[in-house]
Amino acid sequence: MNLAGTKEDPSHFDILVIGGGINGAGIARELSQHGYSVCLCDAGDFGGGTSSASTKLIHGGLRYLEHFEFRLVREALMEREVLWKMAPHIIRPMRFVLPHHKGLRPAWLLRLGLFLYDNLGGRKLLPPTKTLNLSQDEAGKPLKPEYRKAFEYSDCWVEDSRLVILNLRSAQQMGADIRPRTPVRKAAYKNGLWQVEIGETGNKNTQKITASLVINATGPWVDQVLHHVFGLYDVHNVRLVRGSHIVINKKFDHDRAYIFQNSDERIIFAIPYEEEFTLIGTTDTEQSGISEKPKITQSEISYLCQMASEYFKDPVSEKDIVWTYSGVRPLFDDGTSKAQEATRDYVIKAEKTTGKGSLINIFGGKITTFRKLSKSVLSEVEERLSPKSGKVPSIQNLPGGDFPVDGFEALVKEIHNKYPFIQRSVIVRLTRNYGTETRAILDGRHSIEEMGRDFGCGLYQTEVEFLKTREWARTTEDMLYRRTKLGIHMDKKQIAALNEWVDKNWK
Repeated sequence: MNLAGTKEDPSHFDILVIGGGINGAGIARELSQHGYSVCLCDAGDFGGGTSSASTKLIHGGLRYLEHFEFRLVREALMEREVLWKMAPHIIRPMRFVLPHHKGLRPAWLLRLGLFLYDNLGGRKLLPPTKTLNLSQDEAGKPLKPEYRKAFEYSDCWVEDSRLVILNLRSAQQMGADIRPRTPVRKAAYKNGLWQVEIGETGNKNTQKITASLVINATGPWVDQVLHHVFGLYDVHNVRLVRGSHIVINKKFDHDRAYIFQNSDERIIFAIPYEEEFTLIGTTDTEQSGISEKPKITQSEISYLCQMASEYFKDPVSEKDIVWTYSGVRPLFDDGTSKAQEATRDYVIKAEKTTGKGSLINIFGGKITTFRKLSKSVLSEVEERLSPKSGKVPSIQNLPGGDFPVDGFEALVKEIHNKYPFIQRSVIVRLTRNYGTETRAILDGRHSIEEMGRDFGCGLYQTEVEFLKTREWARTTEDMLYRRTKLGIHMDKKQIAALNEWVDKNWK
């Protein structure tokens, strides 16, 4: 391992962050930006849990207004345009169509909620809500004829797992030591410091580091880490709620998404996905544990198909499904009776540990508010460690995001003009993933042959190597389902060939 802590002691860090999901990544970036030496460790791949299994939205959470979580909604609404400006390649505006269901929430209540939604969060760039006549608007064509009125409002779409990677890369650029597949095995507070044992997955050897403060941002595993790493027993802080999604072949041709209400007071989304598909989700189902990777159940499949079929003219059936994914939300256990009523707000708590060591735990939270959470953690850290002197660098854009929010098409045109031998559809995908860093992937190539091996669906060897050297990818799953979503486009033969190449060349 090549750990780089302080100049005086390369194995010592001001802060150890455990967990490389969106919260851990955002915290590492924020603390590094403010001059702290940071080491971040994750037992698996970054974003491999909850942070790659969301509904892919940067949103205020319209339905949270019904639970009177006004501060959470306002904070999330204010973050939408901030995050869009930081990463306009992986975040983009999206319009959502909410059909009025006569048997459910009345139209006046929907209008009131959307009025608050438009005006709570300092919206400047995103267009406001408007009313649609579904008998005349294209959005009404895929829906049953009884749905005649709808409301259309704004939120944003995000490539969630890429948001994690870009925050980690930004943290690394500011000096953080970022370690995938490196579980923290033991931590004890002695002689005024945390004495920590870390090791690479699959390797019994351990290395010792020290830290002045530890942050536990392991999401669904937060209580397990408290138990196994810190030796704290009888801890129960999070409520595990599974959210599952189905991906079906493209259900409609326009670029807007739908938000559907159900009689159980829940909602689901139907969202254009990866050009060829429609993403439908999510569920809210209690999860008993996290020992195995969460999987969608038959009852969840039936629920999503049935709920979508309540609205779509052409019913959604199980045979339409091309892919599914599930994640576990680590909601702070606030004692609510229903999973959908548990708060989505984040909670930051200092744990009482032996030896008076500072251990900060992160519970809950939303992708949309990860930056606000990170700034709150910074305040907690500065109360325990001296703030670093000097000017905080004004780094705003995430890697690849240094272009205007309305400049995506211009960037695609510029790159395609320079590399005309690459299909435009491939340039668009690369630019959506990597923004201005697409230039680094293509630099020096003058023909398609110089792109290296073609693995299919526009994935060339030069991109594969970029994912390894710049983005910590180690397996085909890392590449095809988190760094990109090419796994749902490629066939089994193509994936097998990529697997074989990785096994031969990377190990």
